[in-house]
Amino acid sequence: MTKIGCGLMAAAMVPIKGWACACGCGVFDVATSSMIPNGPGGMAYFDYFFQDQNRNWSGTSEAPAENNTDKQIKTDFFSIGLQYMFNDDWGFQAEIPYDFRTFKTDVGGGNIITKKWSQLGDIRLKAIYTGFSPDLSAGLTLGVKLPTGRFDFASDVVDRDTQLGTGSTDVLLGGFYRGEIWRAKHLEWFAQGELDLPVATQQQYRPGVEFDAAAGIYFKGFSLGRVSVIPIAQVIFSERDSDSGANAANPVASGYTRVLLSPGIEFHIHPFTIYADAEVPVYQNFTGNQLAAPVLFKMTVSYMF
Repeated sequence: MTKIGCGLMAAAMVPIKGWACACGCGVFDVATSSMIPNGPGGMAYFDYFFQDQNRNWSGTSEAPAENNTDKQIKTDFFSIGLQYMFNDDWGFQAEIPYDFRTFKTDVGGGNIITKKWSQLGDIRLKAIYTGFSPDLSAGLTLGVKLPTGRFDFASDVVDRDTQLGTGSTDVLLGGFYRGEIWRAKHLEWFAQGELDLPVATQQQYRPGVEFDAAAGIYFKGFSLGRVSVIPIAQVIFSERDSDSGANAANPVASGYTRVLLSPGIEFHIHPFTIYADAEVPVYQNFTGNQLAAPVLFKMTVSYMF
């Protein structure tokens, strides 16, 4: 299933000073069509994402930095994954993340402190069904996000919405489709979406329901010797509800809608695929004040077997 993707993280904040920052990581789980299953077999992959949330944003525009005590959230996301199709209809996907984060915040009187930590993230497991058509062009996914990531690091400074783990068990519902635009010109398109629905929570904190989708086109007519070169253009949509619960960072300053444009490129050197892209927000509407990244970068290396 598509792993290559898209993303930009946002954070929940308040129009007055206070804790605030949300990370809608689900955008990383919608992407291009190159990893949509096309037959029995397996794929192992490695993902790297980077984002530096250093701009305060409120509503649809940038807001003064002094409106938020949180100043920066810089994160390196690493993950390893395995996808395997048993036949033309059924398969599974498993992904294990490990993340590194730097968090800067004003604890009062202009005293800015920095917290750095790394840890195992929330593991994702999915079943894949592609039996709708002989070419496997359409499919559904059903999975779960497990609360394997720690959510209590330096809890006197780092609120629940800034932790690398959510502490929640989530149901993941997704679907994907790919098709041809112009066969003679090797032009194709794809679309994918995923709903992340928290169903079991801990310590009175419930992250917002999130929906992420990506759609794009790609050209398969370039090659350099044995290397196929595929330029890709994507549009990414992300919607997240506000957090809730007695231990929520700030229910009235979390949640967002955003649209990103993501140019990317893929290199196929059988059995390897290398993908890289940049995601740039063109529309953002954040509840309250939130830390936003001006651009996010992604790279994926996969091996087919």
